[in-house]
Amino acid sequence: MSITLRKNNHIDICLRKDIRSKQSNGFEHYHLLHNALPEADFEKFSTECQFLGKNISVPILISSMTGGTEEGEQINRRLVEAAAELKVPFAIGSQRIYITEKRKPIFPYRTIAPNIPILANLGAVQMNYGFTRDDYLRAVEMIRADALIVHLNPLQELIQKNGDTNFSGLLKKIEKLCHDFPVPVIAKEVGWGIQAETAKRLIDAGVSIIDVAGAGGTSWSRVESLIHDDDIIQKIAEPFDDWGIPTAECIAMIHRQYPDIELIASGGIQNGVEAAKAIRLGANLAGFAARLLPAAAKNTEAVTEELKIIMHQYRIAMFLSSGIQKTEKEQERI
Repeated sequence: MSITLRKNNHIDICLRKDIRSKQSNGFEHYHLLHNALPEADFEKFSTECQFLGKNISVPILISSMTGGTEEGEQINRRLVEAAAELKVPFAIGSQRIYITEKRKPIFPYRTIAPNIPILANLGAVQMNYGFTRDDYLRAVEMIRADALIVHLNPLQELIQKNGDTNFSGLLKKIEKLCHDFPVPVIAKEVGWGIQAETAKRLIDAGVSIIDVAGAGGTSWSRVESLIHDDDIIQKIAEPFDDWGIPTAECIAMIHRQYPDIELIASGGIQNGVEAAKAIRLGANLAGFAARLLPAAAKNTEAVTEELKIIMHQYRIAMFLSSGIQKTEKEQERI
């Protein structure tokens, strides 16, 4: 199956099928501590912050979804237009197709969004399949990105037909890539989470930011199994529907052990309250992907409306909370 056809099938399945992980994102185990006396004017309450040296309106990221096909480009254009209007960062989906087919995106990302952080994206495993440092540089240069995501997706590749399954020696190759790379490198899972020890190894190798992309959102093993009408692949994939570390637990675990690591929380975050929980647990940004895909399949206005709802929820939650703790039920369980 060609990369183009597989990418289009990904979009179709994500829009039509139930592809959520059977694992929860873990945020139901935490509640924000309500502050009945905020002592502030909500109209003047700001959520502005900085990311990659640029001012953004709220610590929310439009996470990697797609790209490289005509349908994917249309979706990305709507996402970028909304991101530029609302001053939030945008991350493109894997740019592998651009590298292998030696072509460029059909629209100029940076022209549409000159002032927001834009993140390039290539798989780490491609380093074992012929991709060079120049290929990763090209991914950054083609969209004039502020950072490079190097994504980690072993389970997806193992379920995918003819997937790239040689993950040996990647940490050393990531370390070599990070050395003197012109923009920060972000290590990102794609839906099964990153534990604290792995995060520390990646940071020690030169990675600047960890995007945990934990369990609770899209299950890419399920997506890959649904692409093919193959009972064997579907049977192999089925017990992995609840695989992975919940997003909330990834953030809490890493931040508790290594509080200086900069973190992006993504993986099944559904609303601004969960985004606020992620930030209170120690994340610097909260990422949204599948939550925005149906809107992005329609038009820019739909994406903008969804983001405004999420952003307003986040402002309210942060205004009204003074901290976070595990629920009583969870504390009893522990």
